[in-house]
Amino acid sequence: MGRTAGILMPVSALPGKYGIGSFSEEAYKFVDFLEKAGQSYWQIIPLNPPNHEQSFDTPYQSFSAFAGNPYFVSLDKLKAEGLLTAEEIEEADFGDEPQHIDYDKLYANRLNLLRKAYDRADKVNDEGFNNFVRDNGWWLDDYAMFMSLKTFFGGVEWRKWPEDIRRRWGFAMDYYHDKLYFDIEFHKYIQYRFFNEWYALKAYANSKHIGIIGDIAIYVSLDSADAWAHPELFQLDENLEQTAVAGCPPDQFSADGQIWGTPLYRWDEHRKTDYGWWMARLWHNFCTCDMLRIDHFRGLDEYFSIPFGSKTALAGHWEPGPGMSLFWKMWENMGHKAVLVEDLGTQTDSVRQMVRDSGFPNMKVLQFGFDTNDYGAGNDYIPHNVPEHCIMYTGTHDNDPIHGWFMKLSQAEKDMIKSYYGTESVKDEDMWKVLVNSALMSRAETCIIPIQDYMGLGSEARWNEPSHLENNYFWRVADGDLSDELAQRIRTMTRTHGRLNWETEK
Repeated sequence: MGRTAGILMPVSALPGKYGIGSFSEEAYKFVDFLEKAGQSYWQIIPLNPPNHEQSFDTPYQSFSAFAGNPYFVSLDKLKAEGLLTAEEIEEADFGDEPQHIDYDKLYANRLNLLRKAYDRADKVNDEGFNNFVRDNGWWLDDYAMFMSLKTFFGGVEWRKWPEDIRRRWGFAMDYYHDKLYFDIEFHKYIQYRFFNEWYALKAYANSKHIGIIGDIAIYVSLDSADAWAHPELFQLDENLEQTAVAGCPPDQFSADGQIWGTPLYRWDEHRKTDYGWWMARLWHNFCTCDMLRIDHFRGLDEYFSIPFGSKTALAGHWEPGPGMSLFWKMWENMGHKAVLVEDLGTQTDSVRQMVRDSGFPNMKVLQFGFDTNDYGAGNDYIPHNVPEHCIMYTGTHDNDPIHGWFMKLSQAEKDMIKSYYGTESVKDEDMWKVLVNSALMSRAETCIIPIQDYMGLGSEARWNEPSHLENNYFWRVADGDLSDELAQRIRTMTRTHGRLNWETEK
């Protein structure tokens, strides 16, 4: 394809009514915006439902590795089909700040609207719904029952449920399936709506020659349908208690490291099944996107194991992961797929070798190029060292927007970066333009820029701050921000650096 470019924009950050971005008209308008801007890719973050009760609304710890986020189902589409009224939608409280997602209000009010739509829908005669339930039962049955049980037991974690259903004894499964039948069917119906709408949106993007870069979190939440249905695949003891948890050692984000709290895999058990659960998960994700970003790729080479109950990650140690055997099995089952690997953080020779062995492009983040004074051969992220076979970013969903990042640097650091670029006369508040152009100018085959960086926004528009537990993934684009003027400016920059989607020129 030659040199290409794309924009990082979570679905949740799309503009529009009703408290959060969704698969509404605004999503289609964003695809049109990408086309006008000459982009080849729309990169998203995981589409999975956030674990609202325990993981602070991050999609990287979800109730399910397979399900979609119910909040993304379009209320306007439900209204157009007569399943909701305009009055019902307008009366729901989604928060007063259009650029700030209020997850508490969404959790309290949006699901109630979806339930009303389910009650009014003709599920029995909906052949699409019945086919969806049949074809997806291998994950959908567990997810829908898990979510129904969580509601029935007051939202508590599944390990606090009564033993019979906690351990999925047959008679208990039958009993609760009958008791919660309509709740279970509700969750199945909303997943049917979700995937129908997402596949339609993806098809629209593909028709504009825009590919979707999806995202798969390496770990799942302990409080998830996956851990409940398959505890043997995770590092849980005979009492279903965690023995160790995932995290990472000290890094630029945290001096004490990070404790994610997610369960670690029993890789020996996964090998016994030829990685069956992982193969199903990868295949399912490949169906939803055109290229898949694998989060925390290093954890598949070696994973950081922290003893359960530790207050910091300092007591953790590295253990061997599955390595290339996971991808050999993927190639055997699915052939070669378009994959992007997130190999950020501390590099080791074995991780570098795994990236080479896989042949997958990896990530280069411009901000990391200026973490130290080392601008020589040892810095993999400084622009002049970035190779072709990679994907270049100004920052990721975990980073400050490039403008906010630069403005927080010391004056000496700012001067050092200006000296590197020969832009000493450029004002500090304008340096984001230099940095964005630098990423686009790099040799990387693809360059992905977060939408905030094209808008020159600061730290107020940050999506996520690792190791901070509040106010993450709440920022949204405002109505009117995605203007034709901005699209044309991005298109000009994209063309200047030889990254224009040639299909848009036809």
